[in-house]
Amino acid sequence: MAAPVLLHHPASLEHDTGMHPESAARITAIHRELDLRGGLGWERREADPVDRAALLAVHPERHILAIEELAAAGGGHLDMDTVVSAGSWEAAVRAAGGATAVVDLLLGGSVAAAATAQRPPGHHCEASRPMGFCLFNNVAIGAQHALDAHGLERVMILDWDVHHGNGTNDIFHATPEVLFVSMHQWPLYPGTGAAEDIGEGRGLGHTVNLPMMPGSGDDAWVSMVEHVVRPLGRAYAPQLILISAGYDAHRDDPLADCRVSDTGYAAMAASVRALGAEVGAPVGVVLEGGYDVAALGRAFCDTLAALGADEAPAAPELDCHPAAGQALRRVAESWPQLHGV
Repeated sequence: MAAPVLLHHPASLEHDTGMHPESAARITAIHRELDLRGGLGWERREADPVDRAALLAVHPERHILAIEELAAAGGGHLDMDTVVSAGSWEAAVRAAGGATAVVDLLLGGSVAAAATAQRPPGHHCEASRPMGFCLFNNVAIGAQHALDAHGLERVMILDWDVHHGNGTNDIFHATPEVLFVSMHQWPLYPGTGAAEDIGEGRGLGHTVNLPMMPGSGDDAWVSMVEHVVRPLGRAYAPQLILISAGYDAHRDDPLADCRVSDTGYAAMAASVRALGAEVGAPVGVVLEGGYDVAALGRAFCDTLAALGADEAPAAPELDCHPAAGQALRRVAESWPQLHGV
């Protein structure tokens, strides 16, 4: 098996957001930390632009053209938080291309792990609305590509960004082909992600929102992955697992109020790797938020270390946190296989 692969591209540095928490310094910090750790055995490759058909499978033409044309005109604000610059188009199509490349690498069977560290992030972007620093929904594009190009029937997305992935939530709200699981501080921007939102139609039960209390730390977050996400994944048996990996639940992050440590992120990644091994599904990572750049660099590289090591780290052994126990009972209403877990 070849070395794990990290997709990146210099275009990520040309998405100019000005004085903004979502800045090019985030990517620089990841590469600096990875260099300090000797690369962790990961091969770095530049991402190609996303295929237009893969973009169109998630976003309508008018959405794509609006971003392309605004960038060509020199840029501007799409809303108070979401910026387009002259370099944003190239950055955005490379970021989406990184997500589809992760899927291709994993499903091609040539690598054991793959990740993409590019910007802008994507999980807030709805099918027809860029928002929350996001222009295209990279992880949704990757998941849909797995369904369309590789013929998969079950993809699991775990979103552990501290902000709810409203765009991904809505894009897959009515389909059982994607199990979307979001852990996020509640209440917090964008105000979506209530526990009662469990999908609709054929997708009922395949949207799983796991709101986290402000101030919650490793004990709650790691337990939620180990005691809720992992058994749910065993019940769903995905053929591919994608982590929509934000690091803004970190205790050093300025934009939220959770208290996850570097060690906590490593433990969550180890738990997801264990799930992948249990169900025979490869695990990929798509970067989302994380705005203390030093913490982002460390925690992202801890994730890579857990997923890419030759020997899998031990999954965490810990008691079920009360919040995880309550969530498990709630999720079991849609997934009876979880009763008694």
